[in-house]
Amino acid sequence: MSTLRDDISIGHLNEIGQEYLPGALGLEMVELSEGSLKSRMPVKKLHFAPNDFLHAASVVALADTTCGYATVAHLPAGATSFTTIELKSNHLGTVKEGSIACHATAQHLGRNTQVWDAVVTDEGTGRKIALFRCTQMILWPRS
Repeated sequence: MSTLRDDISIGHLNEIGQEYLPGALGLEMVELSEGSLKSRMPVKKLHFAPNDFLHAASVVALADTTCGYATVAHLPAGATSFTTIELKSNHLGTVKEGSIACHATAQHLGRNTQVWDAVVTDEGTGRKIALFRCTQMILWPRS
């Protein structure tokens, strides 16, 4: 049984974030499939901390947005939205130029919660930059 909504496309996911943080950071969703979403972010000066290393918040923004958009694409029928209730990241490295990529995969797609893992890599070399996990609470209409 597919949990991927047929009314959500890559174009829609890229469009909804244009005037928000994902658009400002240059995030791009690139591939949506059952239980999976891939994205990328070209690295610019705005993604760095004053010490000239990639800011952890930039990496988390890519991973969290990718997992969040994946949740939107996998919401159960009748659900209205979701909210992140927990996230964790382990940062393993950095990049100085190029782009970073993210691959989010569903670990649990329940009626009330979803758990997503994401791996952020240097897009050019495939080297892991960060490991990320989040739990999403599914929101339902109030009765």
